Order: sequence, then C-alpha cells, then structure tokens
Amino acid sequence: MPLDKRIGHRPAQTVAAAWRMGSRCASRSASQRHLASAGLKSVLLAALAAGTALSGCATVPRVYSSQKPQVEFASYETYSYVADLGTDEPGAPRSLLTQYLIAAVDEEMQAAGYRYVEEGGDLLVNFYVETQEKMESRLRGPGPTSYVGVGYYMYRRGLYMAWRSYPDAEVEMYTEGTLNIDIADARQRELVWEGIAIGRVTEAVRRDVQGAIDDVVPRMFETFPGRIAR
Repeated sequence: MPLDKRIGHRPAQTVAAAWRMGSRCASRSASQRHLASAGLKSVLLAALAAGTALSGCATVPRVYSSQKPQVEFASYETYSYVADLGTDEPGAPRSLLTQYLIAAVDEEMQAAGYRYVEEGGDLLVNFYVETQEKMESRLRGPGPTSYVGVGYYMYRRGLYMAWRSYPDAEVEMYTEGTLNIDIADARQRELVWEGIAIGRVTEAVRRDVQGAIDDVVPRMFETFPGRIAR
C-alpha cells in the first residue's frame, strides 16, 4: 500500500507516552449526531484540544506518541507533506482544516530543527481524522425515571414498571474522534513517528477550530525527538 494512503490505523500496544487535557463535558443532542462528515472533521480537531463535560462525568481527551526504535532523527534535515493528505478529498483543494494543521505542524517541525521543502524532503508528513459514534451509560442509583418509565425508559410506560429499588440509568450517544499525525522516512517509505489524539466531538468546541488545532498539535509533539533539544 502506498505510504500516502497508510493512514487510519489504531494506536499500537507499545505507546510511548500519554498526557491528559482537562475540561468539562457537555451533552450532545440527537440532531447533532447527524453532522456532515466534512463538518465533523473540523469539530473533531477542536474537541481534541478543548475537551468537554458530560453530566458531571469527568472525561478528557488522550494524547499519545510512539516511534520506531533506534531511529537517528538528527540524520534528517528536511520534510515535505504527502501529495494527497489524509484530511483532504483526492484531487480537491486543501481544506481549511488541512491548512490549519500544516501551519501548526510547520511550527513544531521547524522548532525541532527541520527545514520545509515542497518536494523531496527526508521526512514525509501526513494527517488523518476519523469519527465514530459511541454510547455511554451510567447508573445513578434508584430513581423515579427508571421506576415509572420516563426518559430513556419511556418504552416501558403503560406496559410495566420496575421494582422500586431499580437503579436509574443515564444513556448518552456521542461522537469520538481520532487525529493522527504520521511522519515517515521518505527514502525507506517507512513510518518513524506518530502522534495520536482522541477526544469527543461536541457543539461547544466548534467556535475556534484553528485555535484548538494550535493547542493540540504541540501536545502531540511533546516527545517528538527532532534534530535539536527543546
């Protein structure tokens, strides 16, 4: 498979490091679950950086990085982006999301001692985002919602009731997003480093996508070896 398309994998078991980004969670309505795919990509990046809160449940995005063992990162001098980045549609102009990512990654790569060249870099950089619908349920102890059949338990109403000590449950559907930044050896056509960020997609984090990217990308690069110590 061409390296330009080698994206979309899940984090390996051997993850080098993890950091947490704090925030509070927020509920997600049914209508929000039908956001267009292109819109979800932009919201995803903001969610990864900002985090959200869900009914008092503390949840934080996770950031990981891993690298190929025994790679001499000081031997590389330049970097380029793959022709068809994973965050764009094939043959389409670069999206705003991709442009934000390029600007943030340029800052990190150049701070690490690398020089950007349009083509023929020693390293190749690629991005990818993916979203997935998930469900979370929590037991809140006995309560009238579950006992008499309202809210989630409306389907029971008029048919039967639960016993009085039946635990009340809260169920929420939400979207989880993953961002990958891949860096590969251009000559060997082999991945040498990856950064991964996983977080929730919410309405509240749409407001500043570029700012969110500028926040999360440096977190992903915290353990990137680079040519120079930072």
